[in-house]
Amino acid sequence: MEKGDFCISTMASSNIAVLLTIGVITVLVIRIIYVINRSRKPLHSKSPRSLSTLIVLGSGGHTAELLNLLYVLQTERFKPRYYIAAATDNMSLQKAHVFEDSLLGKEALKEVGGPEFMQIYRSREVGQSYITSVGTTLVAIAHALWLMIKIRPQVILCNGPGTCIPLCVIAFLFKVLGIRWSSIFYVESIARVRKLSLSGLLLYKLHMADQLFVQWPQLKEKYPRAHYVGRLM
Repeated sequence: MEKGDFCISTMASSNIAVLLTIGVITVLVIRIIYVINRSRKPLHSKSPRSLSTLIVLGSGGHTAELLNLLYVLQTERFKPRYYIAAATDNMSLQKAHVFEDSLLGKEALKEVGGPEFMQIYRSREVGQSYITSVGTTLVAIAHALWLMIKIRPQVILCNGPGTCIPLCVIAFLFKVLGIRWSSIFYVESIARVRKLSLSGLLLYKLHMADQLFVQWPQLKEKYPRAHYVGRLM
């Protein structure tokens, strides 16, 4: 009898564990669907307060394109601004400094809500072996998590560099878990004429970007959920 009671108790515990697992998975799936559906809606903030904005810069043309985009934005609406570039990319942050100097003036940079400039570890450097990149990827994810907890942006702007992926993934997880809602806006590079970059494709396929913009009509035809805005440069 005691052995039978033990078996019944074990089966009951297993059933409870299975039901709890199914319940958690169901809640997560429902929450993910809700986040994806809500993310598709345009960002409408009636509050007069500005939106803290994270700007992910990439080397070369990526930074030039994104800074050109910032020139046409209502910068007073998107602040404080946090610029992030790869730890090995010093030129992008220098260009961001020049942009802010020309926009606000050096004295204004001392005001509360002024821009901040940060660096993030790369998941993988050019030419790095895939074996060693496992460790650097884990370090990059941990660093991205720390930056997202520190910044807690309301808006994320990016346009192609691979460094944006861990930041966007963490931002999406924060949405699902109800920690912080960050609207992700991805603008594909003008150099992408026939297909999305790997970063853009990942954000598109995984439904992580709230709005994904392309600069060529054929990309809109190939990726229907993207928004065609014409050439921005």
